[in-house]
Amino acid sequence: MEPQHPRQRAGMGLASEGGCSQRPRIRHPVERLDRQTFSFHFHNLRFASGRNCTYLCYQVYACHVELCFLSWFRAKKLSSHEQYRITWFLSWSPCLSCAEQVVAFLKENRNVRLSIFAARLYYFWNPDYQHGLRILRHQRAWVRIMSFRDFKYCWKNFVYNQGMPFKPWKKLRKNYQFLVAKLHEILGISATKRHRLGDLTTGVYFLTDMEARSPRSRSRNTMNLLKTNIFRQQFGNQPRVPQPCYRRKTYLCYQLKQLDGFTLDKGCFQNKKQRHAEIRFIDKITSLNLDPNQRYKIICYVTWSPCPACAGELVDFINGQDNLSLQIFASRLYFHWIKVFQRGLQQLQAAQVSVAVMTRSEFEDCWEEFVDNQGMPFESWDKLEQYSESISRRLQRILSPPNWNNLEDSFRDLRLGSPSPSSLRSDSR
Repeated sequence: MEPQHPRQRAGMGLASEGGCSQRPRIRHPVERLDRQTFSFHFHNLRFASGRNCTYLCYQVYACHVELCFLSWFRAKKLSSHEQYRITWFLSWSPCLSCAEQVVAFLKENRNVRLSIFAARLYYFWNPDYQHGLRILRHQRAWVRIMSFRDFKYCWKNFVYNQGMPFKPWKKLRKNYQFLVAKLHEILGISATKRHRLGDLTTGVYFLTDMEARSPRSRSRNTMNLLKTNIFRQQFGNQPRVPQPCYRRKTYLCYQLKQLDGFTLDKGCFQNKKQRHAEIRFIDKITSLNLDPNQRYKIICYVTWSPCPACAGELVDFINGQDNLSLQIFASRLYFHWIKVFQRGLQQLQAAQVSVAVMTRSEFEDCWEEFVDNQGMPFESWDKLEQYSESISRRLQRILSPPNWNNLEDSFRDLRLGSPSPSSLRSDSR
C-alpha cells in the first residue's frame, strides 16, 4: 500500500497542519459530479495518494427554506424557531482545522444537526486528526463511514450518472469494515458499546435516527437485520415455494418518514402468537407519540397482504390519524380468492390506504434498508417482474370490482328490446 503524503486539501479556513501553508482554493459548487470524478475521489481506499482534492456533497433539510452551507449559513440569519438537518458526503474526513470550524459553527447554531459520511479517513494515525473527529462527535456531529448504500445514494443524487446504476468497486465492503473499525477505535467506541448501539462493521444491527436522539432508547431499540436467505425465502413472490420447501411467514418492514423524505424511524416485525405483525406495527407507531401538527408518511413492505382482521385494525388506526398517510406494498396476496379477504383489501383502499404489489424497486429498497446484505447489491430471482405483474393484475381486479350499474347501462345500449309474444311461444316447450 502506498502511504499518504501531505497535500493541499480543499476546505474552509487555513490549510491543515502539515499541508500547504496558503489558504486553500475553494471551487464554485456544482450540482453534480461526473462519473469519473466520483469513482476516483470517493474510492474508499485504506491508504490513498494522488487525490489532492476533497469533495463534499451536501444536503440541507429545512422547513420551507433553502439555505447554503457553513460560510453561506453565516451570511444568512437562520430562524431560531426551526430545526435544520444537514448531511455531508465527503471523499475525505475533515482535517483538524476544518473540524474546529465546524464545531464552532454548531456551537453558534444550536438548532442545526450535522451528519458526516466519509469515504476515507484523513491521516487516521495522526493524533491531531483523531482529536478532530472526537470533537466533532462531542458537538452533536454524527461521523460515519460511507457504506454501499451511501455510495449508491450519493451516486444517484450527486453524480451525472447518465442513468447508469452504481457499480461497487473491488474491496468496497472489506475497506468499509476496516475503516469502520478504525473510526470506532478513534472515537473510543468499545466492542460492548458497539454491540449495544449496533455493530456498523458487519451491519448486523442498525439504530434509527429517532432512537439515536433518545439516550434512553439506545440500549433497547436496536433491531436485527434480516438475513439474506430469510429475505429471499419470505419475500420471494414465486407462486410456489422453491425447493427445499419451507413455511412462508408474515414479515412487516416499515419506514416512518417526514414529507421531505427524512426517515424518523424504521423496523421489522414478525407474527407472534395471537399478535400479527400488523398489530405490533400499530402498537409501535402509537407509542412514538407523533406530533399531531406535523404530517408523516409510512411505507410498509409485507410478505403477505393483511388478513381481514388486520385490515380492519389498520383502517381504524389510520382513520384516527389525520396526519398520517400509509402505503402498503405486498409481495404476495393472502387467500386472495376468498371474498372476506378481498373485502379487507377493499376496505383499506376505501380508507385512503394505498395497497400495491412490490416491484423490483420495492424489493431493492427493502434489501438495502432491512437486510444484512454485507454491502452486496440486490439480485433478483427468476421471473420476479413476471410474477409481480401477475399479482398486480390480480390485486387490481380485487380493488376494482365490476360496476354493475355500468354493466346494466351497456346492456341497455344494445337496444335489444323486449321479446315478442311469438318468440316467447317458439321458445317454450
